[in-house]
Order: sequence, then C-alpha cells, then structure tokens
Amino acid sequence: MASVAERIAVFGGTFDPIHVGHLVTAVNVRHDLGLDRVLLMVANDPWQKAALPVSPAVHRLAMVEAAVADVEGIEASALEIDRGGRSYTADTLAELRRRHPGAELFVVLGSDAAAALETWERVEEVRALATLVVVTRPGAEALAPPAGWDHRVVEVPRLEVSSTDLRARVGDGRPLDWLVTERVVHLIRALGLYDVPYMSSERSATP
Repeated sequence: MASVAERIAVFGGTFDPIHVGHLVTAVNVRHDLGLDRVLLMVANDPWQKAALPVSPAVHRLAMVEAAVADVEGIEASALEIDRGGRSYTADTLAELRRRHPGAELFVVLGSDAAAALETWERVEEVRALATLVVVTRPGAEALAPPAGWDHRVVEVPRLEVSSTDLRARVGDGRPLDWLVTERVVHLIRALGLYDVPYMSSERSATP
C-alpha cells in the first residue's frame, strides 16, 4: 500500500520568549488540520527587528526546545539558525522539500501577515511550495491572502500575551507563571535573559 504523505507546518517567529499564545496556536493548528508535525522555526536574526535588541538565537532556540519537550507533534527547528545569514521562507520551504520530498507543507501566519504576502521575497516560490494557514481569533475577521493562494483558516483562542510585555516583566521582577511554561521560566533565569539588552551579531529574515 502507498504510504500517506507527511503533513508538516512551519510556524516561524523570533520566540523571544516563546509563550503560551504560541503553543496554543501550534497545537490548535495541528489538531484542526490533522498535521503530523508543526515546526516552530526559530528565526536566526529577524530582519523585522533589526533596530531592536534580540536575544541570541541559541538562547531563543533553547527556550523553544524547553517549551515543547513534552508536546506531541510540536517541534523546535534550528534550520534557519544552522543555515545562518539572511534567510527567507522560500529558502526554508525549499530545504524542507529537499529533506522531505513527499511531504505536504504548510506555513502558519496571522491574518495581517497574510494580507501582506505580496511583499515577501520570492513569493511565487512560497505559493508553489506550501499551503497557507491563516490564524484568527474568535469574533475577528480573517484577512484573506491575495487571490490565488491556497489557504486554510484556523480559529484559536484569544490570548493577549506579548513577548514584549514578558521581557518587561522580567526586568520589573513581575511573575511569568502561566504565561510561559515552567521550564522556560527556569531557563530565562538560568541564562539571565532580559535583565540586559541582547543583540545578535548576524542578520537574517523570515518573511
């Protein structure tokens, strides 16, 4: 009998730090679409935040690994970090296609990002390689991607959690409990993150 093609989604981000909103999105997308795996793709050095302090990629990857260690079907990916330099979703999808030639690929993103797809680098390659998964919140209108995109819409619970606020909480000494996983809380403290600004030495992009 022919084997069933693996269904893999890429959910990219800075994850500085990863929080419960990211995890809730990942598990709901996997469940609703019947995916085999959701890869939390840690951006090497996100171009969107070139003017802002960003924790070293190795620390952000460690936090994601800690957060998903016991979560079935959700995995941390260092693909973009290992590749280094400036990276794009088209490159990431092409690499996944080489590694998993029979897989069905998906890209998870918010509705605002979906509406701006035409600004992405080599956007036609992204369109050819993957199906979009547009995440929306209950009661919110999902902004559709430009015409011609194969896409799915997944509604996830509304959790108003911000990585910016979490970093500020660390600096102010406020608790992170229930906003990030216990393992991530311990890792943030062990690494001394967010007490001082961090800036990575490389530049990459994950549009």
